[in-house]
Amino acid sequence: MQGEGTAQGPVLAGLSASYISAQVTNFNSKRRSNALMGPMAEAYASADLLQPAAAYFAAQGKPPVLQVRGQNLAATPAEKLYYQGDMARDIPACFSCHGPSAIGDGPFPRLAGQQAAYLEAQLHAWRKGERSGDPDGMMGAIAKRLNDKDITALASYLAAIR
Repeated sequence: MQGEGTAQGPVLAGLSASYISAQVTNFNSKRRSNALMGPMAEAYASADLLQPAAAYFAAQGKPPVLQVRGQNLAATPAEKLYYQGDMARDIPACFSCHGPSAIGDGPFPRLAGQQAAYLEAQLHAWRKGERSGDPDGMMGAIAKRLNDKDITALASYLAAIR
C-alpha cells in the first residue's frame, strides 16, 4: 500500500512522480513490457488517475541519508563505479544522473533502497535490449559496458543505502 515493493515488484516509494508517470506511459505504449505490470498500467492510462497515484507513491518512504564520496573514499568496486565511473570502459559515474544519495529526480529513478534482485534484473534487461524508454538510450548503452560482477555489486550496494 505504501509502495514498499514485493519479491516480484520494485519499491515505488520515493520515486519521483514524473518518473512513475513516464514508466506507466512506457508500459502502455509497449516500450516496456511485463506480464504483471502491463495490465496494471492500462488501468492508469488516464492522466486523471495516473497523476494522483504517481504523487501518492512519490510522497511515500523516507529520504536516504546523504551519501558523499570523494576519490579517496570509494572503498568498494561498486562505490567506485557509482561515484567515479570507469572512464577506461566509457562508464560515467552513476551519481551524475541518480545523485549523490541515489535518490534520482525527474527521468532518473531513485535507486537507494531498491531491491537488489530488481536492480539486477533491470540492468540485465537494459544490457540485453529488453528494456527501453530511457532518455537518449543512455541506460542501455551504459549497461552494455557493465559485466555481471559490476551489476551484482552495484545492485547490492544501492539496495543497502538507507
